[in-house]
Amino acid sequence: MTLYATLDQIKAALRITDTVDDELIAMAGSAASDLIDRHTERTFGTVSAVRYYAPGSTKVLQVDDLAGTAITVETSTSADGIYDTTWTPTDYQLEPVNTGGVAYPITQLRAVGDYAFPTADGETTVKVTGVFGWPAIPPTITQAAVIQASRLFKRLDSPLGVAGVSDIGVMRVSRGIDSDVAQLVAPFKRIGGIR
Repeated sequence: MTLYATLDQIKAALRITDTVDDELIAMAGSAASDLIDRHTERTFGTVSAVRYYAPGSTKVLQVDDLAGTAITVETSTSADGIYDTTWTPTDYQLEPVNTGGVAYPITQLRAVGDYAFPTADGETTVKVTGVFGWPAIPPTITQAAVIQASRLFKRLDSPLGVAGVSDIGVMRVSRGIDSDVAQLVAPFKRIGGIR
C-alpha cells in the first residue's frame, strides 16, 4: 500500500518533533491512506499488474486507473482464456485525452479504425498489462491524508468518543471521514464499478 503522506508531513501538522509516537503516527497515516482509497474507490499508488476485463462495448473499454502509456492490450476472440491477438498502440486511443496538463490516469481505451473489443456476455476477453494507479499522488490527496491521519492520531486522546465535558454538556468526537477530507477528495471519487 502506498502512503499518501509521509511520517514527517503528519508530524509537522501535529507539531511533534520527538520520535516517541512515530509508530502510532505511521499507523494513522496508513489508515488515512486506506480510508481515502475506500472513499474515492481508487488507489493513488502504483502497481505493475495484469488485469482482465469483460467489455460492455465493442468500441470503449473502461479500465482500472493506468499510470502510464506503456501498456500491452491482448484480446481473446473466442473467450476461451487464450489471448490470441496483441494490439499495437495505434489500434486504440488512451482516454481521457484532454487533461489540461494535469497528471491524470488513463481510465478507458477506445478501439480505433476497424478494431473492436470482443464481447461475450460478460466473459473476460481483454487482457491489459501495465502500471496501474496514478502517475503521481496529487497534492490534494496528500493534504487530505495529513488531515485525516492527524485526526486519527488525536482520536487516541478520546478512546470512548468523548472529547471532554463543558458547561454545555458532553463533547463527542464525530466518526468517519473528516468533512474537510471528504471535500478535498470528492473530485477524485471514481464513478463506475472499476477500481
